[in-house]
Amino acid sequence: MQSVIYALQSRHPTFKSDNMNICLYGSGSRKIDNIYTDKAYELGCRMADEGHTLVFGGGDTGMMGACARGVHDNGGKSIGIAPEWIGEFEPLCEKCSRFIYVDSMDERKREFLNNSDAFIISPGGIGTLDEFFEIVTLKKLKKHDKEIIVFNIDNFYGTMLKMIDEMGEKGFLYKQEEIYKVAEDIDEIFEHLR
Repeated sequence: MQSVIYALQSRHPTFKSDNMNICLYGSGSRKIDNIYTDKAYELGCRMADEGHTLVFGGGDTGMMGACARGVHDNGGKSIGIAPEWIGEFEPLCEKCSRFIYVDSMDERKREFLNNSDAFIISPGGIGTLDEFFEIVTLKKLKKHDKEIIVFNIDNFYGTMLKMIDEMGEKGFLYKQEEIYKVAEDIDEIFEHLR
C-alpha cells in the first residue's frame, strides 16, 4: 500500500494520504498567553486523533511545545528538527518519536520541507515569519505544491494578512493566486487538509 501512495504522490503532488506529516511553525516563547497555547495543544490532540505526524522545530515550550504535548498525550508521533545548539536558547522536546539534528537553521528549513506534506503557521515571532515567507516563496516559485495554512488564532495575523493584500493591490506581488489559506479554527484547518 505504501508504494501505491508513494506512486500517487509522485504523479499527483496534491494527492493526500490519510496520514500526513504536518509541519507546525510557531513560537517557542515561554511568555505566550494561554489563548494561543491552549489552541496549539488542541491542534496536537486533533493531529494525533486523525493519525497525522507532527513535524516541528523540536522545542518543548511555546506553541511548538504545546502542540507536541497534545500529540504525545494522545499517542501520536512527532519528528523534531533542530540544531543541537538551539538547546542553549530553548529546551528541546524529549518525547519525539524521531529527532533530526542539523547544523544550521537553513538546513532545518530544508528538512522541514523534505519531511512534511503540509504546513501550519501558528502564532510566532521573527523565526516563524522567516519560515512562513520562505515556504510561501518556494511554493510561488513552484518548488513544492504543499498546503500552507495560516492558523489565525484570535486574529493574530490579521495585520500581516492585510499588509500582504495591500502589497498585491499596489502591484508589488505578481499574480495573486491562492498560495496559502487562512483558518480561524482547528476544524477549518482540517477542512483545508482534506
